[in-house]
Amino acid sequence: MRQIDHFIVGKMPPAARFGDVLDPNNGGVQARVGLGDAAVLAQAVSAAQAAQPAWAATNPQRRARVMFRFKALIERHIDELAEMLSAEHGKVIADSRGDIQRGLEVVEFCCGIPHALKGEYSQGAGPGIDVYSMRQPIGIGAGITPFNFPAMIPLWMGAVAVAVGNAFILKPSERDPSVPNRLAELFQEAGLPAGIFQVVHGDKEMVDAILDHPAIAAVSFVGSSDIAQYVYSRGVAAGKRVQAMGGAKNHGIVMPDADLDQVVNDVCGAAFGSAGERCMALPVVVPVGEETAERLREKLVSAIHALKVGISTDADAHFGPVVTAQHKAKVEGWIQTAVDEGSELVIDGRNLVLQGQE
Repeated sequence: MRQIDHFIVGKMPPAARFGDVLDPNNGGVQARVGLGDAAVLAQAVSAAQAAQPAWAATNPQRRARVMFRFKALIERHIDELAEMLSAEHGKVIADSRGDIQRGLEVVEFCCGIPHALKGEYSQGAGPGIDVYSMRQPIGIGAGITPFNFPAMIPLWMGAVAVAVGNAFILKPSERDPSVPNRLAELFQEAGLPAGIFQVVHGDKEMVDAILDHPAIAAVSFVGSSDIAQYVYSRGVAAGKRVQAMGGAKNHGIVMPDADLDQVVNDVCGAAFGSAGERCMALPVVVPVGEETAERLREKLVSAIHALKVGISTDADAHFGPVVTAQHKAKVEGWIQTAVDEGSELVIDGRNLVLQGQE
């Protein structure tokens, strides 16, 4: 059984607990990931504290050169990363490449970080008073990221934190942990000093350790609204800066003069791309007026029937499996709730069987 460990500096402590990493295409266990605790985090923090001052003292141009090399390495390994991502998440390869590409765009922004780090100077702000501001790293930041974008969101957080001179500790979802580890390896290959970008794996125990550790100055989180509330409350109580981005399901309003062919294309991409496991999934679409609703429904039904469901490696599939059997059961429960509450069920995919992939 393949084992996924933390990516931290120093000798790897033996894991006392493990989580299963599933293959969404068949529901089987493909690997196990070590679930860390406060002791593992303390080791990562100690390494970050040792490495961060010298990295912060490195001039921005030199830090930017590391980002340039990191960008080139991601581009070189994008197929490998996409296959790794699809194997643990279940989204099709095209969606996985998009996941990586959207993170890569932030890495690309970080290649110009010297300009973003410039401060300001105001002469004569008051009688004999000049005012200036400087941008300085805060020390150690941490990111707690969700399963649905295991490349994009860690890169959004970690690339910027590192580029401006901080050390960064990432706690990705334990459901698909391999891509974050591989990104950490590529960071070091690009020339990032050991200890500046580390990955710790775990569940709530690790999250709490991050929120409580006094040396971690800031935490960024993306996930459900309930957990975002928890992360924010506990993090700020410990004196940290906290970004807590919660549930972001979007709604779509369709006006009577809308181009319905474009609407259908956009709605299908949003609702079914990545099997709907993303913030742009548009779970609710509201057409304005009965006529608009009927025309949209007719076009949507035809478009949905034309979608091909497949496994994540199927190049012709529009979407693959959701991440776990529990997630599938939850979606089926929402469909049944809609029926129980009086909705008209126009399309029911609950009994879909893929030949050869039963």
